[in-house]
Amino acid sequence: MTDSADMAPLAGTRILVLDPDRFVREAIRTTLDAAGADAIAVETSEEAIAAFDAEPDLAAAVIGVPNPLVTLETLRRRHRRVALVTLSEFPSVEFAVSAMREGADDVLVKPVVDRELVVALSTALDRRRLVATPATAKSLATPGLDAVLGEDPRMRRVHELVRTAGSTRATVLMNGESGTGKSLVARAIHRGSPRADGPFVEIACGSIPETLLESELFGHVAGAFTGAHVDKVGRFLAAHGGTLFLDEINSASPAMQLKLLRVLQERRFEPVGSNETCEVDVRIVLASNQALEELVADGRFRQDLYYRINVVTIDLPPLRDRRGDIRTLAEAFRARFAEEHRRPVAGFEPEAIDHLERYAFPGNVRELENAVERGVVLCPGHLLRLDDLPDAVRSGEGSRTGPKSRLPVATASSEPSGSVGDAVPASLEDALREPERQAILSALAACGGNRTRAAVALGIDRTTLYKKMRSLGIASPRTAV
Repeated sequence: MTDSADMAPLAGTRILVLDPDRFVREAIRTTLDAAGADAIAVETSEEAIAAFDAEPDLAAAVIGVPNPLVTLETLRRRHRRVALVTLSEFPSVEFAVSAMREGADDVLVKPVVDRELVVALSTALDRRRLVATPATAKSLATPGLDAVLGEDPRMRRVHELVRTAGSTRATVLMNGESGTGKSLVARAIHRGSPRADGPFVEIACGSIPETLLESELFGHVAGAFTGAHVDKVGRFLAAHGGTLFLDEINSASPAMQLKLLRVLQERRFEPVGSNETCEVDVRIVLASNQALEELVADGRFRQDLYYRINVVTIDLPPLRDRRGDIRTLAEAFRARFAEEHRRPVAGFEPEAIDHLERYAFPGNVRELENAVERGVVLCPGHLLRLDDLPDAVRSGEGSRTGPKSRLPVATASSEPSGSVGDAVPASLEDALREPERQAILSALAACGGNRTRAAVALGIDRTTLYKKMRSLGIASPRTAV
């Protein structure tokens, strides 16, 4: 089964296709129409520029002319919020850098893969939506950020740090569990910076195999390794002039940590397989879901890199430590999803909001968001009921007053010391299995059984989630993956 968002990811978006080859531009237009876009096709750069000048609702362009730099520069200068994706038959690293400096959000290889083009346009449109207000605007204006921050004093401090750090070039390090809103905070930092007109590029280091992470970050040249048929622009170059958000930096290998240290110090690197040095102007924001101080003490994270990135630190507390924000967050999510899904849900029944406030939310704000969206979609009336919420919330698993975690315990005869009545975990490994199992079950429930979304909510990749489900004896839900 395919999620509806995947079926029409460009729904309602007006996109211009520029290519001198009639068959190519018609094929691209067909692809975009299938993704829900309203696409128009033109043959020349002059027609493209005239179309954007005449039709302000055009949001993006796919540019396939042989020499696109002048067209890119003109469109970017006149229409700075338009998403621009360039196509080229033989794009070198030098060409890609030039194209991005002239305003391209991405450079793809002809003939382009349909899904690759749709993903590139969706990502570019997301980036350009961030350029909605001047960098000096006082409002953070990032969708969902105010709701994530809430009213807890610690979160108000986060708000202050975001505003202060955003106006500087300082490197920012965020600490927090998965689902606490690190990505939204990173986007807010970008929005409040002098680089707000530049790209915002995000990568979760833990979701990419170590063998591919270097290529993703720094790019590669054709022939660098098996399967590298064309040059690839890495995330650092894609973020040139803007902000690069490195999530899950704690998962970077020692070799990758050393490479990152050099880039942070010199703003220079070499693509994989290339001897040419690239220089980038990029602001770095990083996040970790583990305490880096402990990893440094254990020798698993370079001390010099830690000192380099630990300039401005923002700590995001888990939702269970700021339960006073749950009602406020739930109401904000309820209002947003009622509007998005066109549902007449005007509030919560008391029993529903009570269970939300008692639940521990191992998936943090992201899990609460998913739970409320599910409730809004399923609610048959005007008040969201307890029955509309996920099983984990209804059952009280992990709540302050609900059933206690069912940890395996040793029998009295096996106790080496202490009173016979004391129940102790059979082993540390067994004691840790049940909380992990409950976290996965809660994420699956909040995401309606969708394993891809559950993996995102838990901050892991889908393969890791499958392995953990098998090892913990969790049956695969009969829903979309």
